[in-house]
Amino acid sequence: MTKIGYLGPKGTFTKLAVDTAFNNEEKIAFTTIPECIDAVADGSIDIAVVPIENAIEGTVQLTVDYLIHEVTLPVAGEIVVPIQQHLLVSPDFTGELSDIEEVHSHSHAIAQCHQYIHKQLDSPAMKFTTSTGRAAEIVAQTDRPIAAIGNVLAAEEYGLRIMQHNIHDYPNNHTRFIVLTKNKELVKIKQPVQSEKTTLKITLPSDQAGALYQILSAFAWRKLNLSKIESRPTKTGLGNYFFIIDVNQTYDEVLFPGVKAELEALGCEVKILGTYPVFHMDI
Repeated sequence: MTKIGYLGPKGTFTKLAVDTAFNNEEKIAFTTIPECIDAVADGSIDIAVVPIENAIEGTVQLTVDYLIHEVTLPVAGEIVVPIQQHLLVSPDFTGELSDIEEVHSHSHAIAQCHQYIHKQLDSPAMKFTTSTGRAAEIVAQTDRPIAAIGNVLAAEEYGLRIMQHNIHDYPNNHTRFIVLTKNKELVKIKQPVQSEKTTLKITLPSDQAGALYQILSAFAWRKLNLSKIESRPTKTGLGNYFFIIDVNQTYDEVLFPGVKAELEALGCEVKILGTYPVFHMDI
């Protein structure tokens, strides 16, 4: 049976994405994103599903940097999930919002609800956890007047009460999760493919005037549509960056090799991180 790893424990949005996308594969929770990615690299599991970007908070930098600098695995798919953040409390909690002393959750989840926390709660202490599921687990294990930010699955899994629904600051809240595996044939997602995407890493030879313009031109005149471009430090010194570029098209044998050849002629290093289907989940 195919083994799928995800950022746990149970009740995380990653688990929600995995449950929605896959059928009866064995699902294994990991405490951190690096542990999940390492498990694919060393063969302990077949597939890892990890968050890569949130519509409100942007890139999950830990995921990107770990894939670039520590473990190299191809991206075999993308799962887009709508995110609904709720305020979760113990079923025995009978107090008011102002009585909540601490709010536990992942840093991204807390940031997504910043305005709600600022306006509705009475300056509670912010406690960052490895995941929203872990935050719910902490609340379930104590009688103290604390709360977690998480989803319906977390509330059900840990027997918590949803005190306030949909507390995220912006309604169009989605998170992208990437599917990592050494064997693309094992990825059998039960939802229809919405689109195709190719992700590239491009490293400049040096800091030179017009370099980014030249990179973008290689895509533009071939009419390749870019959905994202982001710079990240190479970790070799201040001012040294590489670019992650998402192209809304599957890799072909004409346009992409042309882009690669043109950029390499400029002295750039080009690496294909994956060409893969994109799935949008209706949860």
